[in-house]
This record gives sequence, structure tokens and C-alpha cells, in this order.
Amino acid sequence: MCGRFTLLADEEEILQTFDIKQPITDYQPSFNIAPGQSVLTIIHDGKEKRAGYIRWGLVPSWAKDEKIGYKMINARNETAHEKPSFKKLMAKKRCLIIADSFYEWQQDAQQKQPKRIQVKDRELFAFAGLWDKWEYAGKKLFTCTMLTTEANDFMQKIHHRMPIILPKEKQDEWIQPNTLHPKEAKQFIDSIQMDQLTAYDVSTYVNTAKNNDKNCIAPLV
Repeated sequence: MCGRFTLLADEEEILQTFDIKQPITDYQPSFNIAPGQSVLTIIHDGKEKRAGYIRWGLVPSWAKDEKIGYKMINARNETAHEKPSFKKLMAKKRCLIIADSFYEWQQDAQQKQPKRIQVKDRELFAFAGLWDKWEYAGKKLFTCTMLTTEANDFMQKIHHRMPIILPKEKQDEWIQPNTLHPKEAKQFIDSIQMDQLTAYDVSTYVNTAKNNDKNCIAPLV
């Protein structure tokens, strides 16, 4: 799974890396992005790629209560193409969720040790995500979830699951505005080879979502 991540790059770097033509409204870097917060996503609107903020924690269009989003921050790639909440989104509402690291907690004999995990040789990257629009009782929300899969050899030492990080050359293909059969979208994800990762220990300071400063990413001595 993935429950926290960071995005510290400046706006210009993001625009250049992902070839975005329009500025990002209200861009703010963050050391500790948590569920329920706004996350920077990229979609293709049929004409061009657009970057903007939507809430992390999927609220399906059919839901009656937006609180369901706190239970839907991740979607399992193994079954998303079959689940009512996700299969239509796999077909045509795919997005990139932009980050430069994520946190995971490794269980040891005494405690859960938080680690900051980065893509080796790449500062910015994109998680494979799904998004939806929810409207109910006059309220409108745009929300997203992050696809996850079984941990690779590197991540198995830390946690049994991991977010899906798209290779650079697959990012645009994931968000192309064409409609896919949900199973085709799953097969696309299954076919990718994720980049190598690196990790280091950080303080349990990051455990508290309201803590959002450089102490979150400081290496644990």
C-alpha cells in the first residue's frame, strides 16, 4: 500500500518533466502528503495534458457519503479491473499522481520504522492512479486512488505491497484519452518494469500527518 508521500520539486521542474503547458494553480510542495489531502495529478483531457489538484481518497460517483474516500486511498491492481468502484475508471479515468518519494513503515521487533523511498536516478516520478467525479446534494468533488501491487524484491524487505510507479516512457500512454477494456488496463500495468528504488530510515516524526517540514525527510542517524 501507500499512505504517505512527498513532492518537493519546484513548479517549473514539474512542468518541464511532464511536458505541461499551463501553470499549476496554487502549487505547494509538501514533505508529508496524507490521505484526505489534495494531491497533484495529471490527466489528458483529449486535447492536452493538464495538471491540477484533486483529493486523495476515491469517492465513487455512485457513493452517498464522501467519507468512503478514506477507505479507498489505494486500489489493488490485481482486482481493480473487476471491482465496481474501479473498473470503469480503469477503462477511461486514468491519471498520474506526481511525487518524488514515498514513505513506508517496516515492522521490526520493537516498532514500525518509517523509511523514505525514492526512485534511483530519477527525482520526479508518477504513480499510476484512477480518478472520479462525485456529485451529491449540491456538492462536487474530484478524487483519486493509487494503484498498488505485490512488493518487488526490494520492497519485500519493507512491506508486502507497493505503489505502482510508471516508467517515464509509459506515463503518457497510461493517461491517453482512449477507452480501454478494464482488463487491458490491468495488462498494461502488468507489463511494465518498474525502476530501481532506494530507501533510508527517517524519524517517526513523519508519522503525524500535521508535521510537514524538512524533519520528515531527514536521515535517521
